[in-house]
Amino acid sequence: MNRNKLILAIVGVVVLIIFFSSAFIVNEMQQVVITQFGDPVGDPITEPGIHFKLPIIQDAHVFEKRFLEWDGDANQVPTSDKRFIWVDTYARWRISDPLLFFQRVRDERGAQARLDDILDGETRNAIANHELVEIVRSNNRTPEAVLDTVESADDLGEVFPTIKIGRDSITRQILNKSSTVTRELGIELLDLRFKRINYVDEVQQKIYDRMITERKRIADKYRSEGQGEASKILGNKERDLKEIQSEAYRKAEEIKGKADAEATTIYARAYNRSAKSREFYSFMKSLETYKTTFTDNDWLILSTESDFYKYLERQSGR
Repeated sequence: MNRNKLILAIVGVVVLIIFFSSAFIVNEMQQVVITQFGDPVGDPITEPGIHFKLPIIQDAHVFEKRFLEWDGDANQVPTSDKRFIWVDTYARWRISDPLLFFQRVRDERGAQARLDDILDGETRNAIANHELVEIVRSNNRTPEAVLDTVESADDLGEVFPTIKIGRDSITRQILNKSSTVTRELGIELLDLRFKRINYVDEVQQKIYDRMITERKRIADKYRSEGQGEASKILGNKERDLKEIQSEAYRKAEEIKGKADAEATTIYARAYNRSAKSREFYSFMKSLETYKTTFTDNDWLILSTESDFYKYLERQSGR
């Protein structure tokens, strides 16, 4: 009796081992290819759930259903206008045919290696067939900041030349040509983009120097315009100041002239009134003349008969 139980237990364990080694679970993010002695058997399993295979002689190879990433290495590539640049690209892909994928590249590591060859090669070809401006620009829109710095349409054409294709079209060309090859590997390319485009070190400093020179030219232009406006403002200020001074001087002279005329009229009236008035007027005018003529250090030699000396003579005679 005990021997029968032992046999049943052994059989049960064997059955469990066989069951667990033959059953496997596929989730919604996976797809499986069954191989027998290394060769694919049957159709790929793409539906999630519990599935079975022959134990020991069959293996389940699991692949991703989700989108996968390809990140290429930065490469030095010449453009058609002989500009050497660094180009760094990335792409998104997925396994569209797991059976074909397994037969051609075996696993994701093999797929990454094949994508390196395909995408890097197509990128090099596309860059070499187009000018740099086509690679870095997507459209012909000109930033407003650039419009403020150019003086004519010719200058604008030199800074922002018109493009016919653009970066987006070039990436689509690379994607379409690469997809034709990757489709034979069971891979579907979903998208490709330039992650970074830059000049090589030898050219980069020259570009920076050119940018600095251009910025200095624009700065000098603004300074020149500012100095011109400042000179114009100063000129207007000097002109207005001279006009004000001239008008003030004219009015002052008019006032002085009127005052002198009134003073002369008053003197004339006083002079014509009587002999004493005339004598007093003559005396006052002489005193004014003495005051404006003599200083403490002056010496005068005058005749005693001089009209200029007569009041001094009278004063001395007293």
